Amino acid sequence: MRAVAQLLPLTARQKRKKWNKETNMNPISERLFKLTDVTSFCEKEGKKNIFYETEKTAGAVWCLRPGQSIFTHSHTTSDDLWIVVRGTGTFYPRPNEEVEITSGDMIISYPGDQHGMTNTGDEDFVVIGVAGPQPMDLILPE
Repeated sequence: MRAVAQLLPLTARQKRKKWNKETNMNPISERLFKLTDVTSFCEKEGKKNIFYETEKTAGAVWCLRPGQSIFTHSHTTSDDLWIVVRGTGTFYPRPNEEVEITSGDMIISYPGDQHGMTNTGDEDFVVIGVAGPQPMDLILPE
C-alpha cells in the first residue's frame, strides 16, 4: 500500500516579513533558501514543506522516502512546476500512464493536467514545486 503525501505547511513560509517600502524590495536574507534547511521527511508518508508563499505563487519541497507518493490531483487555474533534485520516481501525467523521472527532470502541469508521483527508487526522493496563481484549488480524480 502506498503512503499518501501530507499537505502540511511549515513555518519557513513566514519569510516575507521585512519588505522595504522605500526600495520596494525584500532583503536577500528573506529571499535566499538553502535546500537543506527546507528539506524534511516523515517516516509514515510523503511530506510537503512550504518554504515561501505570496499572493501570486508558492514554493514547496516534496520529500518522499522509498515507496511514498504524492497523490494524483490537478488544479483548475494554476500551473504546477516540479523539479526533481534527488532520486528516481514515477510520474503520473494521466490515468493509466506512467513516466520515469529522475534528478534533473522538470515537469510542468498546466491547469487541468493530472499530476502525482511515487518514489520508486531505493533512496530519498526530493522535488521542488512552484505553483501559481494563488489561491490554488485541489481537484482529486474520480
